[in-house]
Amino acid sequence: MSALKARIQQEMVAALKAKEADRLSAIRLLMAAIKQREVDERIELDDHAVQAVIEKLVKQRKDAATLYDSGGRAELAAKERFEICVLEAYLPAKISAAEIDAAIAAALLECDATAPSHMGKVMTILKARLAGRADMAEVSARVRSRLTA
Repeated sequence: MSALKARIQQEMVAALKAKEADRLSAIRLLMAAIKQREVDERIELDDHAVQAVIEKLVKQRKDAATLYDSGGRAELAAKERFEICVLEAYLPAKISAAEIDAAIAAALLECDATAPSHMGKVMTILKARLAGRADMAEVSARVRSRLTA
């Protein structure tokens, strides 16, 4: 069992004992998603794969919160944002904007990218370096603006 998955299970037990219903619900949702992926692929997920599951769930929650806000359902949006906070606690710390810019500059130099057609090469390099530590949609937008400028 991966260390991250073991930590999630321990925190699920702690939330159960502390009677934190909302937190327990979010952690159970995460454990169900992890188990579902393990059953579907017939593998034991490692820490990297568990992080990918968490990132996917966070993205789903962000999208749902945005939709709830636009639909005037503030209470449901607040619930989604709480779940985002619980889930993000299991992800590595996010890097700063300056570190993202430095990584982009290094990747642009590495593959000698000068035109928007080089976007794929740059993003391949950056995804390997920044996955899980930065919002890749934001990184993509920054790379696009640098290549079109």
